Amino acid sequence: MPDKPLSFSATCALLILMAEDREVSNPELKEKYGVTVTGKERTALNDGGFVTSRRTGRSFSHVLTDKGWHHASELVRDGISAPGTGFAAAAVKALVGNLQRHIDRSETSLAEIFGREDLVPGLNESSMPETTAGTTAEPIAQQSIAQPPIPQPPIAPPPIERVPASEDVETLIRKAYAQLADRPNAWVSLTRLRPLLGDAPRDVVDAALCHMIGLPDVRLVPWENQKTLTQADREAAVVVGDQPKHRIWIGA
Repeated sequence: MPDKPLSFSATCALLILMAEDREVSNPELKEKYGVTVTGKERTALNDGGFVTSRRTGRSFSHVLTDKGWHHASELVRDGISAPGTGFAAAAVKALVGNLQRHIDRSETSLAEIFGREDLVPGLNESSMPETTAGTTAEPIAQQSIAQPPIPQPPIAPPPIERVPASEDVETLIRKAYAQLADRPNAWVSLTRLRPLLGDAPRDVVDAALCHMIGLPDVRLVPWENQKTLTQADREAAVVVGDQPKHRIWIGA
């Protein structure tokens, strides 16, 4: 059954949570933006699977789900069709509708644009690459637990040793990820990870990945630019719900 279209106010609430890229409470939203995610807006976002809300004290806190990020990407690509009037609504539609120009030109993603490096554990000056002149380079775009950064895979990864197949599959996955990640909080494609899991059956690996996506230190996401996927990328994906996931992130 297709999702019920979001109202303009619910769409704006989704975009605010996208821009915050973290769990944010209604009191914080009220103080910062003068609005709260309550009533029919919260119900629509929760029922649609776009936002997860939980009660904190006497209020609610909200965070965007993977499906919410995917819908935000669709809004950027296709524009906001929900009715809204006045200059404020027109400004939101114009900004969101034309953000795709920057994404196309810079070959970035929403996750990289709105990622919060201040919320990534372990990010400090020691994790910044050094330039050839001995000065610290610009920090790599990082992202919070809700949606980590999306780097490109290294062109020539170093030789990697297979981990023993006798260990449990989640441990295999974590060890393989640790070998492939070229820095903390890096994304690793399942195309590169699966060959390191020894003789673990495909269905057992998929079940482990589906379990791990619910853990606080693990994220599995689809590749946003589907046109760049190879057949190997598509075959390596794990389907969670009805959505193929192509990359994994495991926090420190």
